[in-house]
Amino acid sequence: MSRTKHMRIIPLGGLGEIGKNMTVFEIGTDALILDTGIMFPNNDMHGVDYIIPDFNYLLDRKDLKIHGILFTHGHEDHIGAVHHVVEKFPGVPLYATRLTAGLIELKLTDASIRDVNIKIIQAGNRFEIGPFKIEPFHMCHSIPDCLGFAFDTPFGLIVHTGDYKFDNTPVDGRRPDYARLASYGQRGVKLLMADSTNADREGWTPSESTIEPAFERVFKEAKGRILVATFASLISRIQQVASVAARTGRRMVINGHTMREYVKMARQMGYLDIPDNMVLDPGKIASVEPHKLVMMVTGSQGEPSAVLSKIATGRHRYLEVQAGDTIVLSSHPIPGNEESVYRTINRLIQRGAHVVYHPIEDVHVSGHASREEMRLMIHLTQPKWIMPVHGEVRHLRLHGRLAMEAGIPESNVIMVENGTVIEVDKHNIRKGERVPGGYVFVDGSGVGDIGRAVIHDREILARDGFFLVSVSVNRKTGEVVKGPEVISRGFVYLREADGLIEQVKDTVQQVLKHGHHHNGTRQNALEESISKLLYNETRRRPMVFSIINDV
Repeated sequence: MSRTKHMRIIPLGGLGEIGKNMTVFEIGTDALILDTGIMFPNNDMHGVDYIIPDFNYLLDRKDLKIHGILFTHGHEDHIGAVHHVVEKFPGVPLYATRLTAGLIELKLTDASIRDVNIKIIQAGNRFEIGPFKIEPFHMCHSIPDCLGFAFDTPFGLIVHTGDYKFDNTPVDGRRPDYARLASYGQRGVKLLMADSTNADREGWTPSESTIEPAFERVFKEAKGRILVATFASLISRIQQVASVAARTGRRMVINGHTMREYVKMARQMGYLDIPDNMVLDPGKIASVEPHKLVMMVTGSQGEPSAVLSKIATGRHRYLEVQAGDTIVLSSHPIPGNEESVYRTINRLIQRGAHVVYHPIEDVHVSGHASREEMRLMIHLTQPKWIMPVHGEVRHLRLHGRLAMEAGIPESNVIMVENGTVIEVDKHNIRKGERVPGGYVFVDGSGVGDIGRAVIHDREILARDGFFLVSVSVNRKTGEVVKGPEVISRGFVYLREADGLIEQVKDTVQQVLKHGHHHNGTRQNALEESISKLLYNETRRRPMVFSIINDV
């Protein structure tokens, strides 16, 4: 290990937002990565499939040796970008629990990436990667096999909670490791990096086990088919639905490629206990009476390409809403997705479905700690410094205030967002320089080839449309010899805008009449003049394009 005077912690995602969690730990030129997640796009990010962290900092650091990538658990906001990272850093080993490793393998296989070194780790088993001494510990979330990590460094003990809540009756029966957390407090925690997602919720987050009674009520009252929408990786929830379905005499159908693959893998590994005779092939739905059927589907966040959205818009190839259907959304909308989720709910209701969602019924509970649990985490670990992570800016700020109320000095509450370097030495923790920590948009097969400017253009096109003018002019005199022809999409209906179109044509004639120059400004002048006219007449700003053909 190089003799460095401090270590560096660099959050590349997950701070100031919900999702795309990724953090780098450095000691000299040795580095570790914690999680490689994605984030769902906001409604104004038209055409974007998902967002990954900007890890160009790592690509630029040619001197840096990345010893491994650790994973806290198997949700998309923590493993979703793994194939993008692995492509850029081939040969770097991955460290994850059995279930998380299985989910990662499926993602890598879908991306046609093979021969990746995945090492299985377990809570409680300490190990070393390069100069890093690592202690994984078990935490509860909404998926089995979740970990937090303690890093035993020359500069003090650093504890990262991962996503967690203090659930004493979890679905898999494995409670959080309170004793391990308390032992860290006795040893002395230099820095606690703690989940902030529910920092605006007082009290305690309900246990996962509280959901089953609500499912029981819904299943007993439903007269026809039941469709349950949730995340494909929400393995605990799938088990709860299967358990209630068995007790109420229903067979189970898994819809959606990703969910089917995840369920198949989790059953093989023993994380899901679903008998073979309960699982029905999607093609045989018609052979089972509606009141004996429950279907798991994706799309609880209103994703346009997911099963539930296709059903809501009548685009699914074999599923459509039937009279008597009960549709359960077992999730909370991710911040920014509320509009899409409620639009999907409204469309399903319009098609005749009975839609059940929280708070109508307690069919979902959060997987994240509320404020009392955050206080307990602080009291157990007794950190000298705390750094709120995993949350929007409002969550980070509220978590910071809670820490101060719990007795941590304001000077020891580290408030940062993505890209801020944190330097930890034997005596102090301070903020360092900034590195890139923004968004990388994934659009189809393109990764990072569209930026904010393209997203802004798409927003304008979606809001105000475009206006195209094509005209042919005499190369020598500059006189209009053909056109102008006008094409408009998403702006005005041309057949009902004769007056406006005539004004546009007059403007084209005037601009070209006084601008015979060919130095590149003619087209700009024409587009600016048309834009000004359109705004004056309509108070809208469509994207204006012009084509000038010299003949």
